[in-house]
Amino acid sequence: MRSNPEGRLWAWHNQPNRSFLTDCVKLSVFIKRGSLLDPGFLVMRMLVTGGGGFLGLYLVEGLVAAGHQVRVLCRGRYAALDALGVETVQGDLRDARIVGDACCGVESVFHAAAIPGVWGPRSLYFGINFMGTQNVLAACQKQGVRRLIYTSSPSVVFDGREHLNGTESLAYPTRWLCHYPHSKALAEQAVLSAAKSDGLRTVSLRPHLIWGPRDNHLIPRLITAARRGRLRQVGNGHNMVSVAYVENVAAAHLMAEESLRDSAKISGKAYFINEPEAVNLWEWINLLLQRSGLPPVTQRISANAAWRLGTVLEGVWTLLRLGGEPPMTRFVASQLAGSHSYSIEAAARDFGYRPTVSIAEGLRRIQPDLDALGRSQKGKTG
Repeated sequence: MRSNPEGRLWAWHNQPNRSFLTDCVKLSVFIKRGSLLDPGFLVMRMLVTGGGGFLGLYLVEGLVAAGHQVRVLCRGRYAALDALGVETVQGDLRDARIVGDACCGVESVFHAAAIPGVWGPRSLYFGINFMGTQNVLAACQKQGVRRLIYTSSPSVVFDGREHLNGTESLAYPTRWLCHYPHSKALAEQAVLSAAKSDGLRTVSLRPHLIWGPRDNHLIPRLITAARRGRLRQVGNGHNMVSVAYVENVAAAHLMAEESLRDSAKISGKAYFINEPEAVNLWEWINLLLQRSGLPPVTQRISANAAWRLGTVLEGVWTLLRLGGEPPMTRFVASQLAGSHSYSIEAAARDFGYRPTVSIAEGLRRIQPDLDALGRSQKGKTG
């Protein structure tokens, strides 16, 4: 009777409770023996780092919906991931062994895990954002991963000046206002430098101000600050910024991965990802507040005063080793007072990126979250 290795592989793929970490050895045996004559028989296997996070969960959902087999590397356990039926590997990016195991047997890696924020020890940011990415790169190369899609940030090119419709020609700065953009910039440069024409293909995506349903960082912090009376308009209120709806950002990652499968055209390159049209930052903030049942921001501080205040507070927090983060920093002052908008022409040209969810539709989808945030904040202060 004729052997049917493809059928046996398909049966193995559908076994319940299987583990990539053990099954990748079986898969490599099939490949080495040349049994899989048709690459179409291979199930696409993807790893998402930070898959329990805001963007990461949307990536996982998109990959599962597309029929891919997904593994997640994250630090905790998430009910949403369990509900999707994906494999979860719990571990820290700083653990090279765990990262290496997580990359075993996968064809593409979406590296979305990172430590965000504007304040904290250098060792934390560089350990996770930079050294963690170095571990991912080393694991990809060792395990024969073909594609790496890295989630970066426009802050990697923030030099303190305003950016209006900025392009990928913007250079990395030589001075940094906080550890997050510096660590992400070093990580991005490492990712792009690792691109090989005959091996690992890499791309870096730079979404700006990701927002949308299930946001656990940006909008909740905004609502909390407004509720506590700590939100001030910084500058003249005319600054324009790019924003990126989360489902559009997730779609961009999937589109970039597909492009890397077809060719190396975008490999070794970085792309800005956001909505085509910028918004006025303070009008945008007031709209979110209004839709949360809160009054608009009325108190103001000049850009120069905010910068000086940030300088003083950073010094105080450092000298006294205070916990938490200062209510104002130089980086935050610059971001809230200046314009930061970016062109997506390169992404549209090179891999066909076009946002499909408009800002108006995104606002409709996030409204239940805004309602819940408004209610929860009223409960905390009432």
